[in-house]
Amino acid sequence: MSLSSTTRSGVLALTLACTMAVGIGAARPTIAWADTLEDLEAKVEQTNDELTAANDKVDQLQQQIDDNQQRISEIEAQLPDARAAAAQSIRAQYKMQQGSQGLVELILSSDSFYDFLSTIQFLDSVTSYNTGQIQSLVDLTTELSNTQSDLNSQLSQAETERQNAQDALDSAVAAREALQQQMADEQAKQDAAAQAALQEAAQSEGQSFQTESGNTATVEVPQSSSNSSNNSSSSSESVNWQSDKDSFVSQWSGRIDAYLAGSPLAGYGSTFAAAAWDYGIDPRLSPAIAAVESSKGLYCAYPHNAWGWGNVSWNSWETAIYAHTAGLASGYGGYLTYAMAQKYCPPNSSAWYSSVAANMAMI
Repeated sequence: MSLSSTTRSGVLALTLACTMAVGIGAARPTIAWADTLEDLEAKVEQTNDELTAANDKVDQLQQQIDDNQQRISEIEAQLPDARAAAAQSIRAQYKMQQGSQGLVELILSSDSFYDFLSTIQFLDSVTSYNTGQIQSLVDLTTELSNTQSDLNSQLSQAETERQNAQDALDSAVAAREALQQQMADEQAKQDAAAQAALQEAAQSEGQSFQTESGNTATVEVPQSSSNSSNNSSSSSESVNWQSDKDSFVSQWSGRIDAYLAGSPLAGYGSTFAAAAWDYGIDPRLSPAIAAVESSKGLYCAYPHNAWGWGNVSWNSWETAIYAHTAGLASGYGGYLTYAMAQKYCPPNSSAWYSSVAANMAMI
């Protein structure tokens, strides 16, 4: 009964926030809003990429404008001569049109048909030259205007896209920061509630309370909360998810076995550890709950149900451990928090939270 690495990663994304915090009796995550935070992180990355692309586009257009500046300068340098030539041609055209009667006499006075054709060709060349000079001015002016207008239009659009990308990035960053602040506020709220629960439990330490399974348990308080100067290593240690599964199981199975020694659950340390790895939960949580709810499986209302898990029964401890671990991951976040205690054992959540934390500190 082992999950694939892909499935396990999915479970971790749902049950773990991006950072781990050390809690009394157990390491626990910040409020599990990982999906939302991951979405915002992806949005920030996406908008940052879009801003980079927009900046590159602006730079490319600016380089194109710089490259075209030489041609623009050439056109501007040619414009005075072109305007002068065009003006002269316009004047020549005007004179030819005003002297049209003289041109007719010039043509009719030709001595031969050959002279007649030569005169016509000359006049046509003059007209074509004058028209060409005028058109050259028009073409140069049009090219200058179009080149500048096109590049300015593209640059303006690119600048707009860059600003839009910057606005989108700013919005994504602001949303991420707002969520992180909300998570921090919620975490602080839960920390305060947990501390209050421990203080309440400390007032009734050693007394009895009813667990979710209906059994009676003794209120226990984590040593670190009753004596702040003496923090055990087990109560302050975070769960290391950077190792591989074999190393993880090897690390925790012996500790859980030592904790469960002499109980009906003795020898199942590797099962608890492997299930915790597969579902991404604290490996101490399920054994500790079993201790509080059924004295480590000694008093079960239903077969192999050591956790007060409704009216469910199983045919083996291994099947039960995996089922309970999966349920803790999907329904309770997989880590001990006071909010989890309120959901798991509503009538006596403070005593239950403190007692489970105390037992986790023993592992």
